Amino acid sequence: MNPVSAIVLYAVIWFMCLFVILPLRIKSQAETGDIVPGTPASAPSDPMLKKKAVWTTMLATVIFIPITVIIVFGLITIEDIDFFNRL
Repeated sequence: MNPVSAIVLYAVIWFMCLFVILPLRIKSQAETGDIVPGTPASAPSDPMLKKKAVWTTMLATVIFIPITVIIVFGLITIEDIDFFNRL
């Protein structure tokens, strides 16, 4: 696998994990009672972005390693998933 391809793959996996982790354990400003003027009441009061970035990195790494092993060693190829014999 090309190093640039590995970086792109990791970035895609990282952002997908981030979008899954972001809405977890969010308390809105309306729930906490601290509504900042100029923001909607549904805005998060404490988004915990640093903590979620760390968890996202750990999860993305755990997902990235097996996918990279599968690609590098050719454990699953295009022929394996070509169910209609078009290739």
